[in-house]
Amino acid sequence: MPTPQPRVINMGCRLNLAEGETIRTILGERGTIVVNSCAVTNEAVKQTRQAIRRARREQPEAEIVVTGCAAQIDPASFAAMPEVTRVIGNVEKLDPLAWAAATPVQVQDIMAVRATAPHLAASFSTHARAFVEVQNGCDHRCTFCAIPQGRGNSRSVPAGAVIDRIAALAESHSEIVLTGVDLTSYGPDLPGTPSLGQLVERILHHVPQLRRLRLSSLDGVEIDDRLFALLTQEPRLMPHVHLSLQAGDDLVLKRMKRRHLRADSVALIQRLKAARPELAVGADLIAGFPTESEAMFANTLALLDDCDIVHAHIFPYSPRAGTPAAHMPQVEPALVKARAARLRARAAERRAAWLCSLIGTSQAVLVERPGERGHAGNFAEVRLPQSPVGSIQQVTIVDASDTGLIASLSGASRAQEPMTEIHA
Repeated sequence: MPTPQPRVINMGCRLNLAEGETIRTILGERGTIVVNSCAVTNEAVKQTRQAIRRARREQPEAEIVVTGCAAQIDPASFAAMPEVTRVIGNVEKLDPLAWAAATPVQVQDIMAVRATAPHLAASFSTHARAFVEVQNGCDHRCTFCAIPQGRGNSRSVPAGAVIDRIAALAESHSEIVLTGVDLTSYGPDLPGTPSLGQLVERILHHVPQLRRLRLSSLDGVEIDDRLFALLTQEPRLMPHVHLSLQAGDDLVLKRMKRRHLRADSVALIQRLKAARPELAVGADLIAGFPTESEAMFANTLALLDDCDIVHAHIFPYSPRAGTPAAHMPQVEPALVKARAARLRARAAERRAAWLCSLIGTSQAVLVERPGERGHAGNFAEVRLPQSPVGSIQQVTIVDASDTGLIASLSGASRAQEPMTEIHA
């Protein structure tokens, strides 16, 4: 009889993915189903509930535990679902004692948490890249966002623990991704108030065997000179930035309580691209924020071109309970949906044109499961001939589709092997 294995269903962000691996390690050989929920939008909460019901249909006898941001914010509603066995909060989910207990609901006040430990999974054996949490929580209070209710205030993992973890992972993974809720706010709560740029410098210095380092979403207003220099000059830091822009209209940004203006975003990306032309820009954008007029929306639509965005994450606005924006004059839902569709259509056009522009170039691709796909340093998805999962292959781009690139292997890549074979 096969050994029971936990099943972790990660919803939402990369931080959930990193923490999901820790949960998997804690559970060991328990056949528990864990739904690691997301609360960034009402649709994310809806999808979490759908995942719970689907898991129960697929495995009627399994223990189903719900954790993550949606469970942290509204534990009672998930505990009331007949499919759910237990609900565990965002702090408790990384504590082995919480998983050993039988308490139906274990959710503490997230705002009372003042520190974060390096909750580090034993391995990312099923992933070509590994994710390392260096920061959690957020001290900012954007008017549309419920995530501070799920994650608490900002807190950082000490650099020494991060470096030790990355050094261990670099033995078997060619690429590491630093994750956090508000990654660029790393450090003020630590002795000496280090910055994210200083952390990156220390990682690159102390882990020379690390081949590729990637950063998750950044707040452009917090990219200081040190981090800017690294993003534009350090070859081991991937030429890819994903920015939390949210909108391209100044009045909307003010009502969102963002800390930048449209011109700040445009100027930052112009500087980044001038210093490192191959750098690819991603961004989060919200369509239909309360009070958004057609002219305001047009400014956000134009931001796709003005900021050369090729990796766009488009979110139709949905009011989240307990947030100031939920009490502002709302845009009619059908119009919100239509504007999101227009943003996605224009983003898709830009992405397709960018991918075509890469035909004929040489790219270093991290090979992911099942061995015929991967991502270049600029985070373009690439299809390539069968290669060892976890290896970095030098390829030539020979064609492009609307969503990805098609490549042939360069001669030097044919002999390359992964650092350690990663099993699917």
